[in-house]
Amino acid sequence: MSLILSQEATSLLRLAWVEHPGLAIQLGARFPSVKLKNDIRWLLLNFPEKVIDEPSSLEIMLGATLPADISFQLKPDPLKPTLDKFMDSLIASFTHEERDFYEKEFSFFNDITGISGKLRPYIKRSKPEKKEKIEEELRKIKVEVGVYLPSNPDGVVVGIDRKSGKPLQSHAKAPYMATFRIQKTRTRFDPGGVISSFGQQTLTQDQQARLDLEQETYEVWQSAIFKVGDDCRQDMLALQMIAAFRSIFSSVGLDVWVFPYRVTSTAPGCGVIDVLPNSISRDMLGREAVNGLYDYFVSKYGGEDSIKFQEARTNFVKSMAAYSVISYLLQFKDRHNGNIMVDDAGHIIHIDFGFCFDIAPGGVRFERAPFKLTSEMVAVMSGTQHTHAHASGGNSYNPTSTQPYRWFESLVVKAFLASRPYSAKLSHIVSLMLDSGLPCFKPDTLKNFRDRFVLEKSERDAAEYMRELIRKSYMSVSTKGYDQFQLLTNGIPY
Repeated sequence: MSLILSQEATSLLRLAWVEHPGLAIQLGARFPSVKLKNDIRWLLLNFPEKVIDEPSSLEIMLGATLPADISFQLKPDPLKPTLDKFMDSLIASFTHEERDFYEKEFSFFNDITGISGKLRPYIKRSKPEKKEKIEEELRKIKVEVGVYLPSNPDGVVVGIDRKSGKPLQSHAKAPYMATFRIQKTRTRFDPGGVISSFGQQTLTQDQQARLDLEQETYEVWQSAIFKVGDDCRQDMLALQMIAAFRSIFSSVGLDVWVFPYRVTSTAPGCGVIDVLPNSISRDMLGREAVNGLYDYFVSKYGGEDSIKFQEARTNFVKSMAAYSVISYLLQFKDRHNGNIMVDDAGHIIHIDFGFCFDIAPGGVRFERAPFKLTSEMVAVMSGTQHTHAHASGGNSYNPTSTQPYRWFESLVVKAFLASRPYSAKLSHIVSLMLDSGLPCFKPDTLKNFRDRFVLEKSERDAAEYMRELIRKSYMSVSTKGYDQFQLLTNGIPY
């Protein structure tokens, strides 16, 4: 199968080069074909002026001889010596118990993260071999009392599922996923008991002691992804912005939904990402031979007239509306089906924000639609042609004329209009990171971000502007083309 795909990629090389050299370089990076790499190298040698802005072409020319994270070496941070002194001073001030905890916590997390580094020599090996290596390393880790995951400081790690190690798809890095048993504390449900009897009183010391007795511990399983060689700060910024949008929507009483999951950058090029609970990627649905999102919703929630389906559709519309506006304003790219999740309640959730603002995969603006809105997404909102033809007794059917779709369109417009008054505050969050060296920032990033709010337009004109963006996004040729490209290069179904 991989040989056939490599042959197809080779046949498409010239077409990709003519369209944009960055596409050709991506093909070379994603397929292990020696002939393909030699053909690309020939193009690079004969037309170097076409790839002068493509740093990834160096790896094809020179092989894997460059440092894995050269950006940090090329751009030394002048603030680092000052921060190092501050850290040394802070650690020196610790008591014996504090230092002991500090060393236990960082030793535990370094051991967990280090597995990703130990996995790198196995990148070209099979998944079973990589999984066996992860499980071997997980068995070596000792869980000390009181240690926690940086993404979950509100609970302590009490165990590891040593067989949960799973290698994740990456062509240059070695991210992996593991599952941990986390112990947390909550207030025990106590109707009419000690908590209720205190009401709004100021608690005495004895009452507080009694209240503390009402705290109970419980355990949850939490999966997390660990990365070495990836800068997670860009994901953190995107999720911080998503959280800010959520606050805006909530403050104006707009009933839409997003989920800013937890990502924590733990060191230069290292990070931990919480795995979304009770959710599955659209990519995995495709691998499970699901024909489309609508069929998945019917199989999971029942027919279109069932209450569960209606509830799931409502959640889908609310989340689609919010993510559509945010995706446009922050310019989320690389929106293939591996980066789009669906949870058990029917919400859609976007993940992985390695390409946003002013960068795109391979440096190519392949995804030209304002945001991703495919026919199968519209089918979940509007139903199928067969359903409507049966209900109306005719064959005329326009999915964008149904009530759920019009509601989606209305929510998108309302979310966009609700965001506009906060453009300055949102721009301030972005401006704080402009000097970070993140690849998503270019000289005009802040101006481009502000321009997308079209503040020069009246509210009525801005609403019509957003409706036009929805029309452009629906059934966009570039969206379908990018999904086809991902199927060819990464085997991601759509």
